[in-house]
Amino acid sequence: MRGWFDDLAYAARRLWRSPGLSLTALVILVLGIGVNTTAFSLVNALLLQPPPFPDVEAVVDVL
Repeated sequence: MRGWFDDLAYAARRLWRSPGLSLTALVILVLGIGVNTTAFSLVNALLLQPPPFPDVEAVVDVL
């Protein structure tokens, strides 16, 4: 277990020494998580969930 904490401390020291790389990695992670969450929410709302009204056949598209 001690080796694991040593590895974490080493990683923290390396990231602290290069803030540009740390910030870049953080931004990439945030954007990736945000895009995946948005994509799943859209797919879930549009394709996986039933429509929010009882009579789907009665819906008409008027142009």
